[in-house]
Amino acid sequence: MPNERLRAVMAAGGWTHETLARKVGIDPKSVERWVNKDRVPRQVTALRAAELLGEDVHVLWPALWQPRKARAISPELVALYPHRADLPVAAYAELFAQARERLDILVYAGLFLHEGYPRLNALLEERAAAGCAIRIAVGDADSAAVRQRGGEERFGHGIESRCRLALMHYRSLLTVPGIEVRTHATTLYNSIYRADDQMLVNGHVLGVNAYGTPVWHLRRAEDGGMFDTYAASIDAVWNTARPVEK
Repeated sequence: MPNERLRAVMAAGGWTHETLARKVGIDPKSVERWVNKDRVPRQVTALRAAELLGEDVHVLWPALWQPRKARAISPELVALYPHRADLPVAAYAELFAQARERLDILVYAGLFLHEGYPRLNALLEERAAAGCAIRIAVGDADSAAVRQRGGEERFGHGIESRCRLALMHYRSLLTVPGIEVRTHATTLYNSIYRADDQMLVNGHVLGVNAYGTPVWHLRRAEDGGMFDTYAASIDAVWNTARPVEK
């Protein structure tokens, strides 16, 4: 069966079997077999020919396309919890206590932290005093994104009150060197808690409160991996967030 796509690209560019073979450095009979019998060249040869023809190699020879094999478990996944409620608040405190350079909290409200660990602010102050840069972003109670999330959780206006209460909890940190607090008006698909190269990610699910949705514990192990994806998300939200006035 002929490779009609290859034949058409060669014809459009004025290529013959001989001229293409000469440029690639192979026998013209090989090019003839590519065209007339749909033979697939070696990848290096195919890449050279595709470059000369100005076409994507996988368009000319789809058989060369090999999808990246999915890994059963990411090397960055430390643990997966079916529900946030399955993970004790002490686990968050322990994570924060390990932070040496960077600590991020990205939430709508995240009241469970202060409710379950009353000395959270003291812990954050200790980390800041040790030189750790801390960023805390909570939802803007007056934003459309927060109101929408409230409707999705079926709590009505409850989430707006929770965002205001969360901000009240953090207000005492506004004057602490090394700690920044901002409010965001972003649609969050996850709440993220980062300490250096580790983080806890709490997924958001339509119609379910965050305590009933999964949490995955990640540890950075590779460039461009899962950890970096979520870290970039924190930065993106932070860059749009508004500093809280002291």
